[in-house]
Amino acid sequence: MIYEHGLLITVDAERRIIGDGAMVVRDGRFAAIDKTATLRERFPLEQRIDLKGKVVTPGLVNTHVHLAQAMIRGCADDMELLEWLGKRVWVLQGNYTEEDGRASAELCILEMLKSGTTAFVESLLAERYGFSGIAEVVLRSGIRAALAKIVMDVGTYATKTGWMHPGMVEDRDTSLKNTLAMYDQWNGAGNGRLAVWFGPRTPGGVTPELYRQITALAHERNMGVTVHLAEVASDRKFLQETYGLSPARYAESVGLVGPRVLLVHAVWMDAADIEILARTRTNIAHNPASNAKLASGIAPIPEMLAAGVNVTLGTDGGPSDNTYDMVRDMRLASYLHKARTLNPLVTPAESVLEMATINGARALGWENEIGSLEVGKQADFVVFDFDQPHLTPNINPVSTLVCAATGSDVDTVVIAGQTVVEHGHCLTLDEERIVHEARTRAADLWKRSGIPNQPVWPLV
Repeated sequence: MIYEHGLLITVDAERRIIGDGAMVVRDGRFAAIDKTATLRERFPLEQRIDLKGKVVTPGLVNTHVHLAQAMIRGCADDMELLEWLGKRVWVLQGNYTEEDGRASAELCILEMLKSGTTAFVESLLAERYGFSGIAEVVLRSGIRAALAKIVMDVGTYATKTGWMHPGMVEDRDTSLKNTLAMYDQWNGAGNGRLAVWFGPRTPGGVTPELYRQITALAHERNMGVTVHLAEVASDRKFLQETYGLSPARYAESVGLVGPRVLLVHAVWMDAADIEILARTRTNIAHNPASNAKLASGIAPIPEMLAAGVNVTLGTDGGPSDNTYDMVRDMRLASYLHKARTLNPLVTPAESVLEMATINGARALGWENEIGSLEVGKQADFVVFDFDQPHLTPNINPVSTLVCAATGSDVDTVVIAGQTVVEHGHCLTLDEERIVHEARTRAADLWKRSGIPNQPVWPLV
């Protein structure tokens, strides 16, 4: 198959943009990438797909997702993090059934696929969501995923005792044992599209001893570990007052650093913390919309990038970002740091696209397989329809994509050579059923949870 006449943003080592470009896909991988005229001559008998007026990028990699929060989108507006968790999010999630978990995962993955995400990291899968049911959705959808299972031994958040809903509390032995069982059952499934990671809770919900046990087990199995760290100022205060350590120093003390570790948020980091992240090659998942909406702060991303830290991009969840559209969050990631630093040169569109593609692939340990359009890599790519008023003219395609496009501009999504979205419609999931079921289950969930569900303005 030749995809021809597209404008290819390769994100390869030379960061080439190929005008009137073409890609040959065979056996799920890129067999050739070059000018259309060149590949037409080399492969005269290949079936052709015309991409005129389209821009092609590597598949987007969303490094921080909460699948179970898609079905509670908008449940906790205008709240800071701890109140948001204790009064709304944990209460609703603590009333989930396994079927709710499966339905929310379908809704979330459907939204991600249609907006160009081809791989993601789920941060905290609870027992009650039904890990196997969610893994089956991942395989059926065609997406790539690292599913991190919750591990914990303390039902608190920092110093906040009694805030976690009983339905969200798991014991140490069960959560650890079941994570390893899910790893044995699911890791590597779908021809390597599915990985199983550890997802320990935030410091305060996990003892240092358990963190050390988790990181040792992860090292033995080459498993990834992802954990929320220094999301809000009280996180940094808790670590300083409890252990006398800054966030990154604490992480290093319990083994939560290194190229197989993905730290989420990292808002309250100072220069010494950033040096540790760079030295240990620890990955960061930046969530600009979530941090802004919850008034958590603005992470020092330009400083991290300047230090050589591998910074990636995530959307977080339905109640904190209200969308899983990576394209929208790329724009915010670019603009936000220019405003904070009063420097228009930081976080250019090119750096942000790297965060959303090759940097994310690196955090997953898949940089040799995905994250760029290169011969030999898996054929994961997104086709954007640029033949539209709001994307015209297209002087710098990377800037146009990051600063003017949204996920609704996605026309086609291909993963491992399989078309999963075509002309905006998902081919692997039943859109109508998923949306209807999620709407029905969400209404039932609110009733079970006993939380009032009314808009701020009167609904008449």
